[in-house]
Amino acid sequence: MKWNDNNTISITPPAKPKKCTGTRFAAIMGLNAWTTPFNAWCAITRTYEEPFEDTIYTLAGKAIEPKQAEYMQSKYFWKNLTSPTDVYGADYFKKTWGDFFKDEPIFGGMWDYLFTDKNGKPTAVLEMKTTKRSEDWLEDIPEYYALQAALYAWLLGVDDVIMVCTVLEDKDYQNPEAFIVTPDNTFERSFKVSERYPNMAKTIKKVEKWWKEHVEGGVSPKFDEKKDAEILKVLRANNLSPDSDLDAMIAEAEQLQAKLDKVAEETAADEKRLKTLKDLIKEACTAKFRDGDKQVIMEGSKYNWVTSRSVTKKIDEAAMKKDGVLDKYKTAETVTYRLTLKEKE
Repeated sequence: MKWNDNNTISITPPAKPKKCTGTRFAAIMGLNAWTTPFNAWCAITRTYEEPFEDTIYTLAGKAIEPKQAEYMQSKYFWKNLTSPTDVYGADYFKKTWGDFFKDEPIFGGMWDYLFTDKNGKPTAVLEMKTTKRSEDWLEDIPEYYALQAALYAWLLGVDDVIMVCTVLEDKDYQNPEAFIVTPDNTFERSFKVSERYPNMAKTIKKVEKWWKEHVEGGVSPKFDEKKDAEILKVLRANNLSPDSDLDAMIAEAEQLQAKLDKVAEETAADEKRLKTLKDLIKEACTAKFRDGDKQVIMEGSKYNWVTSRSVTKKIDEAAMKKDGVLDKYKTAETVTYRLTLKEKE
């Protein structure tokens, strides 16, 4: 990994990148409030991705989604609603690895439900959502959700999208299995891809160009020091080198040094007293050495205080020089470098 001067990083392009799913699609376009283009790139290229862990929100979504489908079927008497289980079987995630578009080289993901005709051909995409932020849906469908559904509709060759949203309260996340979907907490919004996104083909081309440049090219989109702070912290910790962003490295080092200086200042008196005590203990132990002893141990309640004795022999350089053999046994010079800090005035 190489850190470039323009807030990008370069990597060896992955042999098997992850696909551009619906959520990443919106992020690449800069339209996902929770995920940046750099974040999506890191996931796609396997540079970094947070391990997935279910939260109260994802668990609630999984539990309530089938209830939303049942509610919509009973409300509109739908008989042609198709689930992933209907198409791929009970273990559809394991069978598909989360990708319902195997023939697509770049785009992928999983739709929630489909309308199908009598021949099983998709005619509309249904996406089920749960939220406790009803204000996000007051004026329109949140753009990153709409784009996600629009991508799946585009890949399936259909124009109609129906979004079903159920609004939850905090208490509902504690026991989502008991939640009941009703007209009071659930509503739907629909749109046609051709009307909402008349330039969808150009958007697809734009993302394909982004993919070629950043995924196949191995150079990230620009990162944001604030929005991508958590990812950058991990990447910099795992990939420190002289080629890294030196300013960022110095800033982090100074922050840690200041923290340690504060601790050192607070413990300076204790360290001075501890050194005095250690010297006295060492002196007491030294007096107890007998011939042949290598260690004397003083036992405390928490530590053993060990004083060790070792004997080293030194070379008499003056005698070797006098005998004319010193230069013969001299080794090559060793160059070492030492980093020290000097506080700025």
